[in-house]
This record gives sequence, structure tokens and C-alpha cells, in this order.
Amino acid sequence: MINGMHALIYSADADADRAFLSDVLGLSSVDAGDGWLIFALPPAEVAVHPGEQAVHELYLMCDDIEATVAELTAKGAEFTGPVSDAGWGLLTAIKLPSGGQVGIYEPRHPTAHSAEPDRRATTDG
Repeated sequence: MINGMHALIYSADADADRAFLSDVLGLSSVDAGDGWLIFALPPAEVAVHPGEQAVHELYLMCDDIEATVAELTAKGAEFTGPVSDAGWGLLTAIKLPSGGQVGIYEPRHPTAHSAEPDRRATTDG
């Protein structure tokens, strides 16, 4: 049975981005060997959206985007722009030291990790 999710961020400066995840975002990690850090994430969920190409995006979620942006800015984080309203949530993106970015948003929709599991029975036909 599936027991978790492992996401990858490819980076031009992995050491700087790892330090950012640890020092600025405060994520704990384990050393998988030779300094290869794997970071713990909060509860996760995945959604499948229609699209012409198979594209994957990574967003961190928070309860209060303005407070989170202020807290992370005080720790030295930079953002790609002001918080915008996408209807389904309030969002921006965190700039990584390598030049990459990770989305962050305050959802306005129910979140799967805070809901009771869907126990609907499946049928064969």
C-alpha cells in the first residue's frame, strides 16, 4: 500500500537549496548517506488537472499566506511577486537560491489531508 510521497527538486545549486529548505523553511531531514539529505514534508495531497502535456508542479500549503510570507521574508526568503488571488487560493512562489522556485498557497478549497478519508466502495461495472 502507498505510505507516502517523494518529490524531487532539480537544482543548479543543490547545496544552497538544501540549506534554504533547512534553515529558512525549517524542514527536518535525514541523511541518506554521504550528506544526501531527504527532507520531511507536511501532510501531502495530489490533484490531477487536465492539460495538453504531462507537467508536474510543486506547491507548499499554508493557513495564512500573508503571515507566512512575512515570516519567511524575515528569515531572508524572497518571492517571485506579490500574493495573487487565483480563486481557488491565494498564491505566490518562493525563490530558491539556485534560481528555481517553489509555489506556496493558502487554499480556499477543502484539503485532502484535513478531511476524513473517502470510503466509497468501488464497483466493477
